[in-house]
This record gives sequence, C-alpha cells and structure tokens, in this order.
Amino acid sequence: MKIKYLAVLIALTSANSVVANEDKKWEASSELGAIITSGNTETTTFKFGVNAKHDIGRWTNEYKLSALYKEDEVTLESGLKETQRTNEKYGGAIQANYNLETKNSHFFVALTHDSDYFGAYRHETVLSGGYGFRLIDESDMTLGFDFGPGYKYFQYSESNGDLFKDGRPKAGEKDDEWIAVGKADFNWTISDNAKFTQGLKVEYGDTNTKTLSETALLTKINGSLQMKVGFNVTHNSDVDDDKVNTDTETVLTLVYSF
Repeated sequence: MKIKYLAVLIALTSANSVVANEDKKWEASSELGAIITSGNTETTTFKFGVNAKHDIGRWTNEYKLSALYKEDEVTLESGLKETQRTNEKYGGAIQANYNLETKNSHFFVALTHDSDYFGAYRHETVLSGGYGFRLIDESDMTLGFDFGPGYKYFQYSESNGDLFKDGRPKAGEKDDEWIAVGKADFNWTISDNAKFTQGLKVEYGDTNTKTLSETALLTKINGSLQMKVGFNVTHNSDVDDDKVNTDTETVLTLVYSF
C-alpha cells in the first residue's frame, strides 16, 4: 500500500514537470515529506503537494493538490500491537482569475474539494466566485484579498450524533448551503534564500464556519530545491461531540520549483 501511494506521488510530480517545461508561462512547485520510524514505536507519515500557476492573456489560473497519509502502531485492549491508519486526507483546488484593466484587481471563480477520513466532515466541495485585489504589490512583498459568495456541498462524518430538524440522523448524510468566502494571501521575499508566506481563508455558513490558516517559511538549498517549515490550522465552529474544533499540523518538507 505504501509503495502504491509513493508511485502515485512520483507520477504526479513527473507529469507536472513535463507540463512546466512545455510552456514557460507555467510556474509550478511540488513538495514531499516522509517520516518513518521503527523500533519501540512504528509510524509512517507521507505528505505531498503540488502548486501551479498559468498565465493566459488576461487570465491567471491557479491549481493545488495535497495529500496526507499517516499510520501509527496502537495497542489494543488485548495488549497486542497493530498498525492502523490514523490520518488520511486529500485536497484539490482550481481558481481562475480574470485580470481587470484596473491595476491589481480581478474577478475570480474557484472550485475546491476536500476529503478527510478523520476530520469533522467527510467530504466538502465549495464553488465560489467574486472580486479580488492586491493591496500590496511590490517586488519583494504582496498582499491580496478575495471575497464573494459560495455554494458548499458536504457530507457529515459517520460518527456525527446530531439530528436534522425532521429527526433523521446526520451521520453519513449529505447536505448543502450558501456561504460567504473570504481569503487573504501574504508573501514576503525576505532575501534571495528565504521566503515567508501566510494564507488565511474563511468559509462562513449557517451550518459551520471553517477557518484555514497556512503559515510557512521556505529556505533555499540550491537553485530549485527549498526546505519548507509550515504550521497549518483548521478550525470548524460546529463538530461532532467526539471531535475537537481545531486541528493543527506542523510540517517539514522539501519543495522543488520548476
């Protein structure tokens, strides 16, 4: 199973590299991290991501893929030890920006999908659109904002103990709602060898308000290879009784830019 996941990740990285070389208007990067321990404690963690941007005339298209898989050795009530999957989630996002004649402003349409086997919600798909602009647009620093309405289609986790108004259990059921979406992205090139990024996204709805924060520091190892230290926070205002509202993730990965 682990070899299968690695094969998929390598194939995705290779495919993106080929695309980047065919069209110089592409900017792309991929990141990969792995932690494998054995002995008294056995754990396996893989993290993978791809980010790409493509300029076509007045359009700027952005693409993102992410994956996280983790296995831990747990002790059963019988005293025996067993390796179990403890975290698995996948995400994808596409955003198309139509750049307006007004400097640093655009209209956007975005589609995101998240699948989380152990999260507050099993699946979440969001289609949104609106207006965006850059408040800061310097050679070493940018700060941009996007905001607008959205539509969310989601599935409750199997462990959800709440009920719909008609008395049906929410566990495993699908639902939808209109939401408001706001996003901020900050990038600061500290030096030729270091870069700081901060992303913040809020999806506000009647059922749940989801807040995502991604903080990262990248340091260059050579021309194309970087080391990335990141801290990610996901907060859901409404979760199952057996889950916490806030999930955090500290990551250390290698990033290859092409």
